[in-house]
Amino acid sequence: MRKDMMAGAAAAVGAALLGGAYYLFREKQTPEPDYRTLLTDGDYQLRDYPAMVVAETVVHGPRRDALSQGFRILADYIFAKSRGGQKLPMTVPVIQDGGDPMASDPPLFNDALEGAWRTRFVMLRDRAELPQPPDGVELVKVPARKIAVVSFAGRGGDKLLADQEDRLRGWLARNGEKSDGEPEYAFYNSPMIPGPLRRNEVWLPIG
Repeated sequence: MRKDMMAGAAAAVGAALLGGAYYLFREKQTPEPDYRTLLTDGDYQLRDYPAMVVAETVVHGPRRDALSQGFRILADYIFAKSRGGQKLPMTVPVIQDGGDPMASDPPLFNDALEGAWRTRFVMLRDRAELPQPPDGVELVKVPARKIAVVSFAGRGGDKLLADQEDRLRGWLARNGEKSDGEPEYAFYNSPMIPGPLRRNEVWLPIG
């Protein structure tokens, strides 16, 4: 009986990973913003991103709740649920920054957002070509910038994000670089993708 149970559990895990791999393959077809890679060192990179237009919304509350709510608000905009007109293409990553130092352990926050979390989708068109967003969504042009990145798998919990930010700052210091900016968190997968297959990044602006 014990062997049967173990075999059943192994089969369930295998099926979950297989299903996750299928969805991961589909999600890898989702467009992401262009960038130029300046340096690659294992799971670290320095990238040059051109100017880009993002749709953004700001939500108060715990980070994961704010990310879920922010995603829904932005998804309703691009899929034409909160406005008229045609759908817009989905892109990755979903970018989050900001935060409330009382809502996370360890604290993750951006003072400029005054205790809220900002969620962003990258747009593939110029701002003038995009539909008028509803209340609560803004279209913003982010200037070109140089970004330090660390990539990692997992569910992207608060501690994991903070640990990866520390790793990235340590790597920058070892390479004679420094970031005085606030971290951004980039998520590339839907919740149905198993943690080991997920692609996450912490971004730090350079200069």
